[in-house]
Amino acid sequence: MAAGGAEELRRRLGRLSALSVYRRVAGAGRLERRGRGKPPPAGGRRAKARPRRGEAGGSGPQPEPPPQPPPSAAAPPSQAEAEAEPAKAAGGGPEAKRRRGPAASGCGPRPTGEGGVVGLLRRLGRLEDSRQRAGELFRWLVAPVAPAEFLGRHWERAPLLVRRGDPGYYTGLFSTAEFDAALRSGRVHFGTHLDVTSYADGVRETHNPAGPALPAVVWDFYQNGCSLRLLSPQAFSSTVWQFLSILQEHFGSMAGANTYLTPPGTQGFAPHYDDIEAFVLQLEGKKHWRVYSPRTDAEVLPRFSSTNLTQAELGKPVLETVLEAGDMLYFPRGFIHQGDCLPDAHSLHITVSSYQRNTWGDLLEKLLPAALQMALEEDVEYRQGLPMDYLGYMGVANSDVADARRTAFMEKVQSLIKKLVDYAPIDAAVDQRAKSFLHDSLPPVLTQSEKVQSVYGFPARWQDGGPCNVDILITKDTEVRLLRHGIIRLCNEEAGVMLYYTTENSRVYHKEEPKFLELDPEYTDSIEFLLSSYPNHVSVDTLPCETLEDKISLATLLFEKGILTTKKPLVQV
Repeated sequence: MAAGGAEELRRRLGRLSALSVYRRVAGAGRLERRGRGKPPPAGGRRAKARPRRGEAGGSGPQPEPPPQPPPSAAAPPSQAEAEAEPAKAAGGGPEAKRRRGPAASGCGPRPTGEGGVVGLLRRLGRLEDSRQRAGELFRWLVAPVAPAEFLGRHWERAPLLVRRGDPGYYTGLFSTAEFDAALRSGRVHFGTHLDVTSYADGVRETHNPAGPALPAVVWDFYQNGCSLRLLSPQAFSSTVWQFLSILQEHFGSMAGANTYLTPPGTQGFAPHYDDIEAFVLQLEGKKHWRVYSPRTDAEVLPRFSSTNLTQAELGKPVLETVLEAGDMLYFPRGFIHQGDCLPDAHSLHITVSSYQRNTWGDLLEKLLPAALQMALEEDVEYRQGLPMDYLGYMGVANSDVADARRTAFMEKVQSLIKKLVDYAPIDAAVDQRAKSFLHDSLPPVLTQSEKVQSVYGFPARWQDGGPCNVDILITKDTEVRLLRHGIIRLCNEEAGVMLYYTTENSRVYHKEEPKFLELDPEYTDSIEFLLSSYPNHVSVDTLPCETLEDKISLATLLFEKGILTTKKPLVQV
């Protein structure tokens, strides 16, 4: 073949990128909706107890992960970037003043001793109380800003930029090397786990072929300017899983995450706002961010994410900055944002999110129907009939008519609504919210010491022609405690007393149905006793059950479900 022909062939082959093939065959789908979709309906499985064993399911807790390889990206440039700080909280305000140098929050501490995030998680694992672990991890997340200052000045109010000047602050949390390893594992599928996106000339596109996300195809998309969003990285990274499973106990709300890998000089998403509290952790490279206040009062703390917005719909940003590795950017739900890569560096960041559908309104959605149902059952006034002629003077058509009957009707409705408060089962509604949170939660990650003291480290095995170390021999003197404070919730429901728990949840959101045990009411005092005793160990004999047999039976059941651990391994190996 002549040299000219070879050059023409190379030129033609160069056009056949994954992106061009996708556009030619499948067309470019527009992303119409952002964030997590409505979860599929899920029903609970009963493990009926007086007490007895229930069905196992999900992945269950696992020992803490081994140290992860360091990020593969080169160190970010040291040039200081101009940045804008928010002048006001949500609600607008003039453009923020610009200055150079560190942000107002200063530089945060880098983990010492055992390196990076893995070392941090290992140190947190030495704390006996899971609530303290969660609090310390949140303190590290927003450092050097004190948690009280963050909650008072920024949470649900205004963005926060933390510029640390420490590229290694997030070492070990996640990296492009782990992104590549996930692709090569063959477990990543387009649409389910990975979105391929682009934003150019005001057009936001999603380019997801069908089937598995093979490295050759994915990296070809990236090479042609597409951004890669890995959904739920905790399903592929034990470190991210452990990080989120600890943090969720601090929020009392599901902590989720997505990772975003963006090529130099590109932007993957249109401006938009989300329905979650967002913590953007810059892992590698750098990214230019612009954040805008909510445009109207109706967009302050929205319950749903926006559609893609155009540049013409935006005002002036209240914050504009370049995040470098180790930096953190927080913005509340409702704040419009967009990020693009500079020409000289790629970007890898992880967005940690929480507080989706976790508002007073969401609580009232459960509370008010229950209050009305109780009022209808207990108060005859709610069951009395409406006036026969009320259609003649009520309704929009009669809203401007002066009529004493209208006034009396309105006062009656207001009186019934006010009295409804007396019938509101507030604690029961909160328990139902907690039940939903436990279904959303990641299972706990066990430390090595916790594993050997739990059913997950129990040494049952096949040996010498048969099973050995099978019997779980809990006695009245066995000392036990809850694995974590936040892994269970008692709910008194119409069907009975249910104990919901997280130890058999999946790392994939709602892959498993809610896990619960149905208990006889006489065991509720023992569950409450275990909760109030945490993090201390108590002997089985001190459980407030009627008989010793009941005490041992309850403790054995909870141990088998991974809910209880023992002070000493039940079997010495």
